[in-house]
Amino acid sequence: MATQLQKTGWKVALATAIGIGAVAWMFAREFNSEAVAGVTFDARAIACLCLAAVAMCGRDFGLTWRFRSITDGELSWRRAMQVDLMCAFTSAITPSAVGGSPAAIFYLNREGISVGRAATLTLTTLMLDEFFFVLFCPIIVLTIPFDSLFGEGGLVLGSVRIIFWTVYSAIVVYTFVLYAGILWRPQAVARVFHKIFSLRWIRRWQPAIDRMTGNMVATSAHVRHRPLRWWANVFGATVVSWFSRYLVVNALFWGFVPSADGFLVFGRQFVVWVVLMVSPTPGGSGVSEWLFSNYYGDLIGNTSLALLLAIVWRLFSYYVYLIAGAFLVPRYFKKKS
Repeated sequence: MATQLQKTGWKVALATAIGIGAVAWMFAREFNSEAVAGVTFDARAIACLCLAAVAMCGRDFGLTWRFRSITDGELSWRRAMQVDLMCAFTSAITPSAVGGSPAAIFYLNREGISVGRAATLTLTTLMLDEFFFVLFCPIIVLTIPFDSLFGEGGLVLGSVRIIFWTVYSAIVVYTFVLYAGILWRPQAVARVFHKIFSLRWIRRWQPAIDRMTGNMVATSAHVRHRPLRWWANVFGATVVSWFSRYLVVNALFWGFVPSADGFLVFGRQFVVWVVLMVSPTPGGSGVSEWLFSNYYGDLIGNTSLALLLAIVWRLFSYYVYLIAGAFLVPRYFKKKS
């Protein structure tokens, strides 16, 4: 895997090209310089950009804190941050459905964590991320009017609604499987999956499923009896990382569209990130910009400004990790080799 990651120049180029191509297409189609001529780049706008940068630092702080906590302090803050940045870079160059979680096993192992334990810790963090959505999405849906959260009418917004509920339903099922396999009945879950995948037409996937359930059983032995304080610590770090990621958009709206409802802006980020989980492009390139400009367009009221904010959002939440990774990867593997 080290060799593959050191030769990721073409993946970075592909992800960048998709993003830039999508932006260029949307600019040619929707951008109107006169429509954004009235936008003032004043002290408030500069402050909002600084707050957006602070929010992204909060995202990295939360994940660094989680890596350090879940390894019981075995990773220093610096090493935990390296793992976080490498995972973020991997997420940026792979389809959103893949993400950086599988690579976390490799990075943790590079930091001296055994492969088995690294798999255990990664599965735990995956469960925490999924549980975050399972817990908070219903709160958002119940506290924000349905039509406000998803927007009214239109093929685009209707599609967003369908994708959101489909993906969220899958997350609920997946989270229950992880919970049952890690904290509730790991051996029973392993037996059920082994039996299901013994069927002739899906038997080819049985070895992979057995490895997954084996990791669940191993994870259960490691974390099942952890004290509540330990769980509160690692889940608190998860909440900090996700909330910080969402607040980037709130910071941008505060600077350029201060009249927008801040809680609605925040709540819509839950929908955005759930939908992006099934993006087929590296890091959601192209899809993210298009989704943002369309989904937030009614709150901004200016398609050109919506596109500009989408680009700035992606600079903070995506391109910064491509750039950081491009510098970090060679040094990381050279130092560890």
